Amino acid sequence: MKISIVGTGYVGLVSGTCFSQTGVDVVCVDVNEKKIEMLNNGHVPIYEPGLEDMIKYNVEKGRLTFTTSLSESLVDAEAVFIAVGTPPDEDGSADLKYVLGVAREIGRHIDHYMVIVTKSTVPVGTSMKVKAAIQEELRLRKADIPFDVASNPEFLKEGSAVDDFLKPDRIVVGIESHEAEKTMTRLYKAFLLNGHPILFMDIASSEMTKYAANSMLATKISFMNDIANLCELVGADVSMVRKGIGSDARIGNKFIYPGTGYGGSCFPKDVQALVRTADEHGHSLDILKAVEAVNYRQKEVLVGKIKSHFGADLKGLKFGMWGLSFKPKTDDMREAPSLVIIDKLIGEGAQVVAYDPVSMEEAHRILGDKITFAKDEYDACIDVDALIIVTEWPEFRMPNFRVIEKLLKTKTIFDGRNIYEPEEMQELKFNYYSIGRKPVKI
Repeated sequence: MKISIVGTGYVGLVSGTCFSQTGVDVVCVDVNEKKIEMLNNGHVPIYEPGLEDMIKYNVEKGRLTFTTSLSESLVDAEAVFIAVGTPPDEDGSADLKYVLGVAREIGRHIDHYMVIVTKSTVPVGTSMKVKAAIQEELRLRKADIPFDVASNPEFLKEGSAVDDFLKPDRIVVGIESHEAEKTMTRLYKAFLLNGHPILFMDIASSEMTKYAANSMLATKISFMNDIANLCELVGADVSMVRKGIGSDARIGNKFIYPGTGYGGSCFPKDVQALVRTADEHGHSLDILKAVEAVNYRQKEVLVGKIKSHFGADLKGLKFGMWGLSFKPKTDDMREAPSLVIIDKLIGEGAQVVAYDPVSMEEAHRILGDKITFAKDEYDACIDVDALIIVTEWPEFRMPNFRVIEKLLKTKTIFDGRNIYEPEEMQELKFNYYSIGRKPVKI
């Protein structure tokens, strides 16, 4: 079976590579010539554990190829996946110009039956717009070529995307014909043999499922962050509260860890887009609007703690920062809390020296010379007034505190991910501020 995947961003590249791993012949398409050249030379433009080795393996096997020509990729293809970006527009709605642009190009080149699958995260009704765009191009060509559209949203977590794709909790597919269902069933045959469930439904429900899933997870995060802030005010320990509610099977223990707010390429724009979709239909998603507000406020919580400790005037102070990416195991800094914290500190006249195991290059591209970049985590502690932990990379969990205390000007840590225990910090005689727990003041 041969398929084409248009877009070699995070979703397209991971999806295409994982499909090829199951034996499918995959052609990945992108208009970015430099990116395609990079991929053809064995270089991967994104960081994702396990992805680079899998790409090299399937390229060598001849199952995975890269091109800038969409028309060439459609030759003998049974399905073509649209996996291009849907960035938020100025009003918060998803910008569909790239998705519909690809649809029109498919309409200009399609010459046999195939299923056109929307893989990008798109608002309800987008697949029908894709269908209309293709039909219009066929009308202009005066061509009568059958095709079907389908929706197949992704549920990949950055940092574990390869495992998520190959071992999915569920596969959601929206279809409107039996022929499309047959094609998608064949494509996912390897997953069905391994017992992973595939859920066929109507296209609108499939599109809504993606937004509803991400919005629910974002809601859990913002809820827990709000509870954490209240815990501090009333003297409760959010770690104990989290264990208490997480043991309830109806709630579960995932996505209830307090921190500095969610970021990345999915949650912020998906919540925003769903709110916008509801507004367009005369319905206000008040809960999700509150989720957004809480998340924005949470990204500034550490700055508030810093001011509480050092005073309102931060001019001349210097802070070390561990972690820049929005989460571990990725170099993605889109909507990262670190960017908000850095902007606030610099705006107050402070300096920041930062270290991240993976995202230094991406951070430098975004921040330029606004901050200093350290060579390692301990280098980021030299002569700084306090250490700020923003991303919970594993190598930050058990540092040498004796080395740290000799490097810091004052033994002060602001932990935005609660990776240390207050009791331990008390014994080590550090000023220690975390999220939703009583601060340690020496």
